[in-house]
Amino acid sequence: MARRFKVGDHVRWNSEAGRVSGTIIAVHASDFDYKGHTHRATADDPQYEIKSDKTDHIAAHKGSALDLA
Repeated sequence: MARRFKVGDHVRWNSEAGRVSGTIIAVHASDFDYKGHTHRATADDPQYEIKSDKTDHIAAHKGSALDLA
């Protein structure tokens, strides 16, 4: 099981542009639509919406892709 995070946690992840950091703004425990795609999430494997520190871009990732910053 992936690490659990909560709203307000500062995290980092790898992207095409390199290492990115941001703050979790939402936790999804069920499937949700984002940018035209259905993202799969469950209570045991949630997905997180993260606002980038540098660009204000919003990304969605599973906990396995994230580390505390």
